[in-house]
Formats: sequence, C-alpha cells, structure tokens
Amino acid sequence: MERSQSRGLPTYSKYPAAEYLKKVGFEKFDFFFIISADRFRENDVKLAKEIQKMEKKFYFVRSKIDHNISDEERSQKEFNEEWTLTQIRKNCIKGLQDLGLKSPQVFLVSSFHLKLYDFPLLVETLKEELPELKKEAFLLAMPNISLDMIKEKKKAFQAKVKYWATLSAIGAAVPVPGVSVAVDTALLGGVIKQYGFGFGLDIPSLKRMAKYSGASYEELRKVLKSPLATVNQTPELLQKLLSQLGSLVALMAAEEGSRFIPILGIPAAMGLSFTFTYKSLNMILNVLADDAERVFTRVHLNISC
Repeated sequence: MERSQSRGLPTYSKYPAAEYLKKVGFEKFDFFFIISADRFRENDVKLAKEIQKMEKKFYFVRSKIDHNISDEERSQKEFNEEWTLTQIRKNCIKGLQDLGLKSPQVFLVSSFHLKLYDFPLLVETLKEELPELKKEAFLLAMPNISLDMIKEKKKAFQAKVKYWATLSAIGAAVPVPGVSVAVDTALLGGVIKQYGFGFGLDIPSLKRMAKYSGASYEELRKVLKSPLATVNQTPELLQKLLSQLGSLVALMAAEEGSRFIPILGIPAAMGLSFTFTYKSLNMILNVLADDAERVFTRVHLNISC
C-alpha cells in the first residue's frame, strides 16, 4: 500500500491504521507494500504494526532510488554508489527503529530500472514467503526483469503441459469425428494466450516495454519469430501453423482414423490426442520463450545505449 492514493484505494494517511485496513479489505491481500519516495513516517509504522497484529506480511519499499543516486552523484566529488545505497538503507532502517518497529525489511527500488538495486531481492523474498499455491501466479504476473526470470516462467508453464495434454485426451474420448480437433484447438488457443501474457508478449505489454525502453513497438514486433506471440491467433492460424509440422499432422490423422477401430479405437485416440497436445504445447512454449528472450535483449540493449 502506498502512502499516496493509488488505483482507487483511499489514502491511508487520512485514516487510523486499523480503520484503513478495514476499508481496503486487508483479508483479500497476501502481503502489503508500504512505499515512500523519501523517509518513512509515524503513520507508516502504525500501519505496519496493525498488519503485524493480523499476521500478514509487509515490506517497506523506498522508491525513486535512481533520483537519489543522481542527486548524490552531482553533489559529491568522490561518489561511491554502493556506499550511498548502504547509507540510504541504514537511514531508512534506523528511522523505522526509532519509531518503534523491530527488524524492518527495507528494499530500495527504481520504477524505471527494475533489475537494479533491491528489486530482484524483493522478488526472491516474495517468492520464498508467499503461500505455495500463490507462488506460480506471482511469478507469471511479474515483468521479465532477467533472462533467468523468463526461464523460471518457462519451467512453471512446462510443469502444467501434462495436465493440458490429459484434458485433451479426455476430449478425445467423445466418439464423434471432429470433436477432439475442436477441443484441442480451443484448448491450445487458451493455453497459448496464457503463455503470451506470462511472457509479456501480448500487445499491451509490448507497448509498455516500448515506452519504458524508448524502443518503438514496431522494433519489438520485428524480433518476434512466432505470429502467435502477440496473442492475436485465430483457430485458423493455429491449425495452419500446426499443419506445417509433419509429425503433428500425422498424429492428428492417426487420432481421427483410430476412432473407426472397434474396441481399441477410443483408447488409441486418447493416447494420440495426449501426445499431439503434449508435443504441440512444448513446441509452442519453446518458441514463445525464445521470443521473450529476444524482446528482453532488445529492450535492455536500447536502455543501455
């Protein structure tokens, strides 16, 4: 929660801490950020203590650190960034301790350079402390702050490929020609959208990255190899792409043909459908993960220039 009003939430400095938490419905949240662009104040500590009573996690985030670094660099003849960061962190922690808070966690971040300062550490801390069932959702909602983050997302997606393939196999149990293909196309389309959003390859995410990096949206689109990357796929486009891969075409044909085999036809179709979906999703996941890495590299190349 920020001291200033954000995303329609009430400004907490206008309310007692306990009342503020009731207004925002604290029970809906797994953790809280208490963010300040300068020093933390008494109201911040009061809010933290109320959150602590409710046994929820909270983190102090000192934002706009890049501005502080620039100011210090201009004012000091012998500037040392690491020493400056250490002093800012010490001052924040001491200020919170002076207000009566024991062992506060303080993270120094920049909104424009997420891979700098403490943001990667904040992400790792959240991943460790979140409930197990929430970790994957948190990971996939995070921006791609590193190539390792993209690899972690890919691993999380891969862990669910067998689940989607099993659903495909269940759809193949319907003894009506064409139904399984329709189910597979709809299933693949939905999963690919999840991949696109998770990797930040949807159009709104690409436009945000373009604005953030100074690269144009068109430049980022050019590095994409798959037409599925921007989540504009249609069933026709998906079937056309899959039909270009001989092994997958053979699996589709074998699945439909096996339905006419007495007794063993449906179990065979289910097995073939599982294999088709499993191979298709792994292939598409590899392509989109590679696209995400290319976009990340292009964005950070532009930032560093």
